[in-house]
Amino acid sequence: MQGLQSPAFLRFNRLTPVCLNGAPNLAVTNPIRVLIIEDDSDLAANLYDYLETKGHQPDAAGDGITGLHLAITHSYDVIIMDIMMPGMDGLTACRKLREEANNATPVLMLTARDTLDDKLAGFENGADDYLVKPFALKELLARITALSRRQLKDADKQLIEVSDLSFNPNTLEVHRQGKLVTLTPTALTILELLIRRSPNVVKRQEIEKEVWHDSPPDSDALRAHVHSLRAAVDKPFEKSLIHTIHRIGFRLVDSDEL
Repeated sequence: MQGLQSPAFLRFNRLTPVCLNGAPNLAVTNPIRVLIIEDDSDLAANLYDYLETKGHQPDAAGDGITGLHLAITHSYDVIIMDIMMPGMDGLTACRKLREEANNATPVLMLTARDTLDDKLAGFENGADDYLVKPFALKELLARITALSRRQLKDADKQLIEVSDLSFNPNTLEVHRQGKLVTLTPTALTILELLIRRSPNVVKRQEIEKEVWHDSPPDSDALRAHVHSLRAAVDKPFEKSLIHTIHRIGFRLVDSDEL
């Protein structure tokens, strides 16, 4: 289990996996990375063991401050967060996660309170779902599975596509015809600028400023990087997408649209 070495961080390493509600099911196609932020160590350990035996990847923190730090510095698919915690309550931690860290990871709130006002307070502070204690572990798993699927769908919607070329701004992965395209950092920066501005022309000066800021090298440097980009994005494929606009710049567009 990854995390911070602090008294507030709950570590539940097991020499022998604990089996809850049946035999462990470790053959999960897409394991969910879950952060559990819960000050009740017994409940947190129970959740951790259950999710681990189901083949998922749990992490845990015992207070809101530590949990918020983990949520910001690590990548999770879903966060399970208690409301009443020492140091920082769950509502405050969730609000800071959304407003200050600009983090959109789905949050499932846990609470012993079952009033409408409590639920509204959770949603107003950025929670995505709400589960009242006591709850069945199967229901919790169903809820975080639904939240993680929603997260994946939202990420897919953020893909930027031109013809058969796609760029994922979250993972910085580039695919063409479904094949992963490997680029140098500079070539990736140029491609991102071109694909975001497609089908418009991007001037050479704009590209140089984006890559080298206020210290652009000689013109041959940009030409060399564009050549490298074309070798990866265009050369292995039948159709070219990167086009030179003489003395002006470059554009990324399907040649059929020219």
